[in-house]
Amino acid sequence: MARKKSWNEFSGRKKALMVVVSLVQISLTVAGYRDLAKRSADEVEGPKIAWGVAMLANWVGPIAYFAKGRKGLGLNT
Repeated sequence: MARKKSWNEFSGRKKALMVVVSLVQISLTVAGYRDLAKRSADEVEGPKIAWGVAMLANWVGPIAYFAKGRKGLGLNT
């Protein structure tokens, strides 16, 4: 099994890529939580608490919420 690299062992380009990908993931999750908080239960497909927990799943949760969790946007009608 290969040993894990420490942060200092990555090149500057890989560090920058990891930071950008992390910021995109965090931004997507924050946007999902903000949207979920602003919507009433009638505007969300399924229980709000379930979507809140689902959004903890890295990329999958927030993308699923924006694709399937919101009612009345023409995407899931």
